[in-house]
Amino acid sequence: MARQILSEMGTEIMIPVCAVIGIAFSLLQWILVSFVKLSPDKSSKGSSKEPLIEEEEGGTDHSVIMKCADIQNAISQGATSFLYTEYQYVGVFMVAFAILIFLFLGSVEGFSTKSQPCSYDTSRMCKPALATAVFSTISFLLGAVTSVVSGFLGMRIATYANARTTLEARKGVGKAFVVAFRSGAVMGFLLAANGLLVLYAAINLFKVYYGDDWQGLFESITGYGLGGSSMALFGRVGGGIYTKAADVGADLVGKVERNIPEDDPRNPAVIADNVGDNVGDIAGMGSDLFGSYAESSCAALVVASISSFGMSHDFTAMCYPLLISSMGILVCLITTLFATDFFEIRNVKEIEPALKNQLIISTVLMTFGIAIISWIALPTTFTIFSFGQQKEVQNWQVFTAYINRIVSCRMQMITHYNHERQIIFL
Repeated sequence: MARQILSEMGTEIMIPVCAVIGIAFSLLQWILVSFVKLSPDKSSKGSSKEPLIEEEEGGTDHSVIMKCADIQNAISQGATSFLYTEYQYVGVFMVAFAILIFLFLGSVEGFSTKSQPCSYDTSRMCKPALATAVFSTISFLLGAVTSVVSGFLGMRIATYANARTTLEARKGVGKAFVVAFRSGAVMGFLLAANGLLVLYAAINLFKVYYGDDWQGLFESITGYGLGGSSMALFGRVGGGIYTKAADVGADLVGKVERNIPEDDPRNPAVIADNVGDNVGDIAGMGSDLFGSYAESSCAALVVASISSFGMSHDFTAMCYPLLISSMGILVCLITTLFATDFFEIRNVKEIEPALKNQLIISTVLMTFGIAIISWIALPTTFTIFSFGQQKEVQNWQVFTAYINRIVSCRMQMITHYNHERQIIFL
């Protein structure tokens, strides 16, 4: 079995550096969004060739800007208050569920502190079940906290950018698209980079205790994905129920009883509806995406731990899933520039091709990225355990599996988008 090209030191540098680059890029996007000021600009000449928002009769730039600022503040304060209240209950659940994880896993061997034979190599001794219970509980709490932070940051940038996108829309659809795209990129990069950095830090900290016991280490780290998914439930379901209740209330009272137009900000229920949208569709979606990302990464690490990588203590090959995520951050960074800097959106018809180009460009770049990672991080051939049997695998087969999944996901997204577009047209 030939050794891979990338050294262990290179792996330890590449993963955290890519994560830090992702965080720095997201903060840069946040700063660029902040350049759109929610304050009157005396040098502003009003709306341009293709305004999306018509000014109210008799309204001025000053009044429109201040109205946008007031609505944004109301939505932001409501969403923040909702999340703070929700997170108080989530904290109780988080602690209670962590205790259950510890009790269930620790009781497997009667809370034994003695080492036990490894499952896939009985000649070696692995760490006791009590250690797995303790570290699984810690990783669960890490995943839960990271999921909560991801959702909260996504909600903050959404409420921060909504009024700014509206004001830029008065100058043209291109400027509004750039602000909206950059604000979405903030949550995307923060979510992936924070998740990768925390997971990698947890692996290195746990490795201090586990040493060469890769199986026990990555069994313990699976709690990270569980914590992320469990927190997503509260954001998605809680926010969804809240926004639906507010929406029904706004329709019944506002339109039926008071004859207030739909989505009129004078109706408090409309603000509550927008608060629920931000909590459920953005904060909840951020937590949900993080949960899926963490679960898939942890599952791949567990598979790697019961392969020949774990037997030979090959750290670089073990971290192959994290290296793929690191490459994904760099690819997405380059792809984002195509939408916001390299090409300019001038009208509404150019938005759809721009978004589709994002899928195509990212797929092409990621194909080359995965090929490079598979070449430098994996041995030419290696062995995995399949239900107690050993199976020899080549690195190009792993590359093919990744590419097939990426292409199929992209095709599903494009097909779903075209289907939704046809329904709207009809």
